[in-house]
Amino acid sequence: MSATKINYIEMPASDIAATKQFFNDAFGWEYIDYGPDYAAIKNAGVDGGFYSAPLKAQTAQGSVLVVLYSPDLQKSLHAVEQAGGEIIKPIFSFPGGHRFHFTCPSGNEYAVWSE
Repeated sequence: MSATKINYIEMPASDIAATKQFFNDAFGWEYIDYGPDYAAIKNAGVDGGFYSAPLKAQTAQGSVLVVLYSPDLQKSLHAVEQAGGEIIKPIFSFPGGHRFHFTCPSGNEYAVWSE
């Protein structure tokens, strides 16, 4: 039997247009729009999408945490700030590297890590 793998991640977005623009500006993500309430993410490492919803994915509320990898953590932190993201946990050490947490325009929490 072959291993079952995570293949696709869907995240809520109260403002899909602003969320798409933020991730495009910060990380260069591209999209395929499927109507006004769904956008599939391209070129982000793992396939996924944003769906229209008033919810926020935050770890304090029990949400999973989507963690991005960056070879240059400081550059990624700057890109997130320049794109309008809010840093909610500045760069900190953890076993295996360093990371920071941020929220996007829809209020979802993400992290970026590096060695």
